[in-house]
Amino acid sequence: MTSLDKPTEDTTADDTTAADARAVTEAALFEAFGGVRGMVETVVPGLLFVTIFTINKDLHMSAIAALAVSLILVVVRLAMKDTVKHAFSGVFGVAFGVVFAMMTGNAKDFYLPGMLYTLGLALAYIVTTLCGVPLIGLILGPVFKENLSWRTRNPGRKKAYAKASWAWGLILLAKCAILFPLYWWANTTQLGWVLIALKIPPFLLAVWLTWVFLAKAPAPIDVFAEMEAEEKAAAAAAEASSSEAGGRHRREG
Repeated sequence: MTSLDKPTEDTTADDTTAADARAVTEAALFEAFGGVRGMVETVVPGLLFVTIFTINKDLHMSAIAALAVSLILVVVRLAMKDTVKHAFSGVFGVAFGVVFAMMTGNAKDFYLPGMLYTLGLALAYIVTTLCGVPLIGLILGPVFKENLSWRTRNPGRKKAYAKASWAWGLILLAKCAILFPLYWWANTTQLGWVLIALKIPPFLLAVWLTWVFLAKAPAPIDVFAEMEAEEKAAAAAAEASSSEAGGRHRREG
């Protein structure tokens, strides 16, 4: 092997490690945010509501249809024995919207709970980052099996989580800056279609930026593997101690 071969091998190994890190990050983001199916389940109820309301201006029919399709999505996931957290969150969001709209008689209020949730989430991303515990790290830590180890043991990863949380917070604030004026000035149909149009692109941008930041960050510390190794070491030490005690007892006997 010449001196020129080794850097090539090292570079190849580095590229493989980086590719593995990117793949793990992509899988974790897909699990945390629901992937394509999760996005569809988020969009469909609102899309159905605004479509029906655009056609016949019937608040009750629009609200019932949106709630019904949300429940159907949950039933489908249950039948497929799939995770239902994203579908359930959609049901609760739609249910709150239906309650608000029915109570006030204003169809625009169907969207208000979701808009308030978006604003609260944006502030949560920013405030937690300023407090040193970025929300995206709290969300993804368990997914990466690192829990909160990034806070004290992995500063590079904490920095990446902070950048990602800032991205989520600012993107969601920008979305709110568009939607809330429309809530006051636009009609239900205009607000609904703009909201549908803003469902996916900001989300994809935030997820992509999160992937960019985390793909360049240090690898997560698998605290579960560490705990398992500690348990095995403790069990081995206990077994060795027991064997030693048994041997000493036989010699004394």
